[in-house]
Amino acid sequence: MKSLQLQAFFIKYEEMRLIKRISIYIMCVFYITIGIHHFLNPAYYLNIVPPYLKFHHELVLISGFFEILFGIGLLTKYRKYSAIGLILLLIAVFPANIFLIENEQAQIALNIDKNIAIIRAPFQLLFIAIAYWHSR
Repeated sequence: MKSLQLQAFFIKYEEMRLIKRISIYIMCVFYITIGIHHFLNPAYYLNIVPPYLKFHHELVLISGFFEILFGIGLLTKYRKYSAIGLILLLIAVFPANIFLIENEQAQIALNIDKNIAIIRAPFQLLFIAIAYWHSR
């Protein structure tokens, strides 16, 4: 009986390793793609930079750069540091999600309504949780 329990444990462990590996690749593609999009279409992101921040265009490009950098880093021996970097980046850009919820012009610019903006914001927490998982 103990050997069956041990075998079941190892199967679950291997399944979780596979899920984690797959999610690393998904995150990598996601962050690199979004990061590149910051450079190809900065106007899209400029619409959600809160007005109290300065250097809007530079902030969009810097955040895009770090999304690319940390996305690539997930595939290297520096995955832990890249995941921590993503957590910090997601926290840093969260005011854009709040601004999007509060500002109708930003919603119109992104072609979404307030309900979608509200639904979108908690996904940052999910992305933070996944990045944290990959920092372990």
